[in-house]
Amino acid sequence: MPTPQLECTVFNDAFERIGMARPLELDKRQSRARGAAAVYELLRAMRPKEWIKNIFVFAALAFSQERLWMRPEKVLIVCAAFVLFSMAASAIYLINDLVDVEKDRAHPKKRNRPLASGRLSPTGAQIAAVVLLALALPLSFLIDYVDQKAGQSALRNLAYSYYLKHVVILDIFTIAAGFVLRAVAGALVLDINITYWLLMCMGLLALFLGLAKRRAELVLLENGAGEHRRILDEYSLPMLDQMISIITAATIIAYTLFTTSAETLPRRPFPIMLVTVPIVIYLIFRYLYLMYKHGEGGSPADLVLKDVPFIAAGALWGALVLAILALPH
Repeated sequence: MPTPQLECTVFNDAFERIGMARPLELDKRQSRARGAAAVYELLRAMRPKEWIKNIFVFAALAFSQERLWMRPEKVLIVCAAFVLFSMAASAIYLINDLVDVEKDRAHPKKRNRPLASGRLSPTGAQIAAVVLLALALPLSFLIDYVDQKAGQSALRNLAYSYYLKHVVILDIFTIAAGFVLRAVAGALVLDINITYWLLMCMGLLALFLGLAKRRAELVLLENGAGEHRRILDEYSLPMLDQMISIITAATIIAYTLFTTSAETLPRRPFPIMLVTVPIVIYLIFRYLYLMYKHGEGGSPADLVLKDVPFIAAGALWGALVLAILALPH
């Protein structure tokens, strides 16, 4: 029979083990929580909502004369290009935030970004950027021409991050060039031609978005704009408003000419794609309304993804375009 003293010793040992296990279990939970938080902040810094900009790679597929959007294997190729461009873009976003971390801390909105707020370590961001580029660029060689355009896009973004974003007007043209490169890549992977009117529409639209972004930054930062980004001192609201007016008119005219002259569009009994012009005009005017009356435009992805009328009009345009393209040419 065990003695009372022995029983007491056994119970004491058991309680000690339980007492030691609780802090260990708590440490594991806290460690898992910190790891999950770090992953979440990294994903935020990669800006997945900005991947919507890479939708331009689908333009050539949608407007192809052979209706390639009805062939699953072609759609998969362009989807792969979309993923690779998104990976490369996320790497560049991380690099850009690393370069601008001190300036972002003085920005009323950007100071809440993971790196600027200190919720994501610079080392973690550096490792993630290297891994993303190390995966995206080699994988792009598996798809014809994507390696060229993904490499060009990465170089363009690096040049923008370190130099071109400090050169007046060229900073906006560099942003626009990125959209055009995406559209060209979408055509090259399918080995098809892309109409110059479509390229012009995309280039003008990209210039419009770039000018709207600069205007939103200037309004948000007001007199302290130059302290955050020196290039903003080279712009003024009247100057940007005049540029936006010119680009708005040019974009509408270019899209109208595209709907009437592109060989890939049905023309009988009349250039039926013309019916989409009022929707495009509404989308542009809605964007201008949100920019001037609600101070939006700094992040096109945020505006596009949260404004219900804009989303509804965009969905209507997309459905109408696909329906028209399905008609006999």
